[in-house]
Amino acid sequence: EFFVRIFLPQVSYGASSEALSNTELYPSFYRTVPSDKNLVEAVVLLLNHFGWNWVATVASDDEYGRGAQALFLSMAGTNSICIAFEGLIPTELAEPDTTKQLENTIKSINSTKVNVIVLFAHSVPAQALLQHSLAMGLGKKVWLGSEAWLLSDIATSVPNIQSVGTVLGFVMRTGTVPGFQEFVAELFSSVAQEEFCRRSRDLSGLQDTEALDTHCRQCGNVTLRDIWPMLGVTPVQPVHVAVYSVAHALHRALGKKTKGCPKTPIRSWQLLHFMNTLPFEVNGQSFRFDQSHGTNTGYKLILWAWKKNTVTYLPVGDYDQSLYVWTSQIQFHTPDKKEPTSECFRRCQPGQFRRIKGFNLCCYDCTDCSENTFWSSTDSTSCSLCPQHQWAPARSTRCHDRSERFLSWDEPLAVALLTLVGLTASLSCVAALLFLQHLQSPLVQLAGGARSLLALLWLLLQSLSCCLYMGRPSAALCPLQQLCYALCLNGCFSSLLPKALEITLVTEFPHCAPRLLRWVTHGRAWLVVAMSILTQVLLCWCHLHLGPDYLVADYESLPREVLLVCGTRSWAAFALLHGYNSYLAFICFLCTFMVQTPGRRYNVARGITFATFIYFIIWIFFLVIFATLRTVLRAVTQICTILATTLGILGSYFVPKCYILVFRPDLNTGDYCQNLSEGQPQEDRQ
Repeated sequence: EFFVRIFLPQVSYGASSEALSNTELYPSFYRTVPSDKNLVEAVVLLLNHFGWNWVATVASDDEYGRGAQALFLSMAGTNSICIAFEGLIPTELAEPDTTKQLENTIKSINSTKVNVIVLFAHSVPAQALLQHSLAMGLGKKVWLGSEAWLLSDIATSVPNIQSVGTVLGFVMRTGTVPGFQEFVAELFSSVAQEEFCRRSRDLSGLQDTEALDTHCRQCGNVTLRDIWPMLGVTPVQPVHVAVYSVAHALHRALGKKTKGCPKTPIRSWQLLHFMNTLPFEVNGQSFRFDQSHGTNTGYKLILWAWKKNTVTYLPVGDYDQSLYVWTSQIQFHTPDKKEPTSECFRRCQPGQFRRIKGFNLCCYDCTDCSENTFWSSTDSTSCSLCPQHQWAPARSTRCHDRSERFLSWDEPLAVALLTLVGLTASLSCVAALLFLQHLQSPLVQLAGGARSLLALLWLLLQSLSCCLYMGRPSAALCPLQQLCYALCLNGCFSSLLPKALEITLVTEFPHCAPRLLRWVTHGRAWLVVAMSILTQVLLCWCHLHLGPDYLVADYESLPREVLLVCGTRSWAAFALLHGYNSYLAFICFLCTFMVQTPGRRYNVARGITFATFIYFIIWIFFLVIFATLRTVLRAVTQICTILATTLGILGSYFVPKCYILVFRPDLNTGDYCQNLSEGQPQEDRQ
């Protein structure tokens, strides 16, 4: 008996619970209606179609409501639909807490400010919820329902139900049963005949109409015209298909005999094979039970359309694996008849990420990705950083390769600096030519003679070294920049050093001058210059081994470019390299800044004093800027420092002498340009 109960085919034309799809628990259960899972899939697709991602869901507190709501909650979470409120409403309206539960449900929905409510309930609980929403002034919403209450006249009988908003829902897509409407019409005409009633009592075997419980006080008021509109939407076909599915299985089990039936007994469990495997036709339409023992004929999307207080079920869409919505035929309750919005968040645009706000993880703002970050996917809660060698503008969906930034030859600033370099070099050449032309004149001899020409040559090379800072820097070029500058400046200061020492010996140490002047004048002065330059060369070698400048690819200073600069590896090596020049300049300054010359003679010490003083002023500003600057202006700063130093020495020491050579040759005499050491004995100056 237990075996027979389990394998007795049971075909339902109304049970839609997804739990019944488990064929291990219900191996002999079949149904001719879709599962609630198909209904929920259609609802989720409809929500996504209109962009409604902030919804409330209410279900009746019964097996149908709880099961459908649980399916909806699981699918909503995987389709970016956020649930603002989920609740259950009682099915027994006579219970004392029913009204309070309904009121709390409406208050909770109202507090979420949603515009879409998904309702899984039977007609009576749905009617109660709709009635309370109107009574409590919930406002017009979009109600998404199912066939369980959508086609019921109980729900549409609520007073002022037209003000509830827009009602949409899915009903099974069923065909017509030929002759059914005519059968109902004939039945209504037969009910009025006594012969029909007598035959009904005879067939039932009962004579008492009260025992049959067929007495209905309102049945006499129901006419064919009252129920005729419902005949087109009432799911009659599932009942028809359910009966025929068993009939076809039995027919095949009997061997498809056209005349009579075989006497071989057929067990109920033997029908399961034919119901599982073979399709069957009903009124020309083919049906087949799937792996879950169900038939999914699809759904129609219908709209409650009101005309003179009469509801019409207007088809506005279709669902069968895919959803098709005829949006133009849907007139929503909004002033412009367009679909309302119902979202705690808006769909983020490309280049934006989700920033969660409040306590609900589904609520967030769309925030633009900042510079150097990019948007990777629609559901990103943050932007991804670009690789170091790439950049991205704000609100970007991809990264771009950085371009290299350096002081290029063709940019206006570089052209202006090159022009200034050319002028400085030209000034050095002109001064050198003038000194060469008047090399034996008293003024040139007073300035240092041939050593002055050497100083001008070093200044020429120093101005031309500015070209090392232009163009794309390289690992080989970076160490040369500081070395060339330091060496050229040292050559200039080394050429001026003998003259400064000569001046201080004569003016400050006259008693020691006769025996020491020989080391800073004439031929031995070149030895001082050579030793000083050799010392600087040794320091350059130390700089290369301790920490030469190196190529730096700076990705942080500029938003869209990689800055190529020569960085300082060791500030100690930098100080060692340039410290010696500062030491020479300081010695020259000390030796000359207090020297007084009679008014009738040219003061050669003043030029050295101003040249070294200008050098110190320039380097104070240079060190402050150079240590902190990390842009392309770093190279510009170095060029400007070199040019300013060169022009400062030229302008303070050499240009005044060139002026006398060109415009005041009358002052280029032995009396005016007398050397300070000429008063010493002849043997001391040899």
